[in-house]
Amino acid sequence: MTTKKKSTKEEAATDAKPTKKAASGGAAAAAQKILADESPQSKIAEHGETMMEGPRTAATQSARVLSEIIAEKPELVVPLVAKFAKGISSSNKRVVQTSSEALPAIARIAPARVARQLDVLKGSFEEASDVGKDGLVKTFAALCTASVAYQKRLEPVLTLALNGADGKTLFAWSQIVLPALKGEPHARARAVVEGRLDLIPRTYAQQIADFLGIKLRLRYR
Repeated sequence: MTTKKKSTKEEAATDAKPTKKAASGGAAAAAQKILADESPQSKIAEHGETMMEGPRTAATQSARVLSEIIAEKPELVVPLVAKFAKGISSSNKRVVQTSSEALPAIARIAPARVARQLDVLKGSFEEASDVGKDGLVKTFAALCTASVAYQKRLEPVLTLALNGADGKTLFAWSQIVLPALKGEPHARARAVVEGRLDLIPRTYAQQIADFLGIKLRLRYR
């Protein structure tokens, strides 16, 4: 019995664009090659430039490569902080994702470098995507953890974030923001969170109440 040869369409389908998994694997291999280099900074800088200025497909791939590097050696991407500050509001979702991974990591390693971008970052918050907002909140919390000196500058945007978050996000952000704040800023942020418990789904309100160590009001139950 003879085997029927693949049709042209079938062959085309087989040779179609790489899957996301394949693309991710390619990025991982490229990142490992860079990390193995004795002087990786020039290649990292090239990917940073391509991520922000290159054609969309190339920008996406460079963002993936940088994401792999961030996961292993975030200190190597510190010089790209200004690019990530702009990338957090990019129209390219993969660039936003990578920037949202990079900024909190850099804030923990070199908070002063991120602080120089605070005007850009705070100005980006309201228009950022959900992924971008999450990255920014984590970045701001990391700065507050690094030094209470950042609290005064960041309290307004963190209050805005907590006031606008849906139930699920509020629960996640409460666990990030509240431990990062001290003194009066902490008390005010906690009051914002508590004040929203009547306005979000009970499931998340209960989880937040448990985290805060309080009981939900009877009328809410």
